[in-house]
Amino acid sequence: MSRIVLALAVAIAGGALVSIPARAQDAQAGQQVFRQQCAICHDVAPNKNRIGPSLFGIVGRKAGSEAGFTYSDPNKNSGIVWDTGTLDKYLADPRAAIPGTKMTYAGVKNEQQRKDLIAYLATLH
Repeated sequence: MSRIVLALAVAIAGGALVSIPARAQDAQAGQQVFRQQCAICHDVAPNKNRIGPSLFGIVGRKAGSEAGFTYSDPNKNSGIVWDTGTLDKYLADPRAAIPGTKMTYAGVKNEQQRKDLIAYLATLH
């Protein structure tokens, strides 16, 4: 009886794992997200600030440190270093991640789009 229960549990778990659609991060898809949602305010060229700072080299950079851009005090003093986790949190809801930020964008609510966008941003170096 216990073998049957164990076999059933393994079959159910295996079936559940197979049915979960997993998709890796896609930098090309992230570039599309950037173009559609970010490019109006940000550039990806080095030292090319617009309404928002250049995102070239954003991964590994301290928040509020892009030369030539005037950041809000909360952003400059956040102590954040941009990595996958901090970017994910910020891009989901910038104003919750850094209260007082100048960024008025509501965020990328779709998790896969955020992952793809972060994968694209990581290529900018």
